[in-house]
Amino acid sequence: MPLRKTILATNEIYHIYNRGVEKRPIFLSKRDYARFFDTINYYRFANCPIKFSYFKKLALKERENTFQKLEKESKRLVDILAFCLMPNHFHFLLKQLTDKGISTFIAKMTNGFSHYFNIRHDRSGHLFQGNFGAVRIEDDEQFMHVSRYIHLNPVTSYLIEIENLVSYKYSSYSEYISRSSGFTNVKEALSYFNEPNKYKEFVEDQADYAKKLPDIQRLTLEELE
Repeated sequence: MPLRKTILATNEIYHIYNRGVEKRPIFLSKRDYARFFDTINYYRFANCPIKFSYFKKLALKERENTFQKLEKESKRLVDILAFCLMPNHFHFLLKQLTDKGISTFIAKMTNGFSHYFNIRHDRSGHLFQGNFGAVRIEDDEQFMHVSRYIHLNPVTSYLIEIENLVSYKYSSYSEYISRSSGFTNVKEALSYFNEPNKYKEFVEDQADYAKKLPDIQRLTLEELE
């Protein structure tokens, strides 16, 4: 596997992304998306006591106790600032909180999900394409535009219309607009706006976004190996 171009440093923010091998779908059902959400929520912690597949087999009360202990006692590998899951790829905006935090989080998350996916859909082999992509966020302007880029992905990929963006279930956008409490830290981005509706206007301003699209692509995307 080729060496990574971008060094992943602790306390820095990165746009992280990957897609299915040969651009194949990585989500085939609502259950797949739900499993990926649960996997994200579990593996963002540094000291998970067992694999997620074993965690899922525990009795409900034992799962609740285990997760509460993680939330109370375990350090987090990453701070999830934004994300979007698409049929054949994913995007995250992550702040690394511990050394090798992003690499560890992505490896455990994708390996765990791949194991589930292959069993459920009777397949074998790799699900994701090689190294994940990583671009360091260098300033506030880039942070905001990458946040918008990630949340607009379902629209720019012609999956949904702009008026349905808030109701798209597989991104952090609804958490931003409602300020609901999930595993996403929305405070970082919303600190630049007086209220969530201002962020909504920023994201859904298509004319302004279209003008900046070439710059956003340059700032966010490096070729996946």
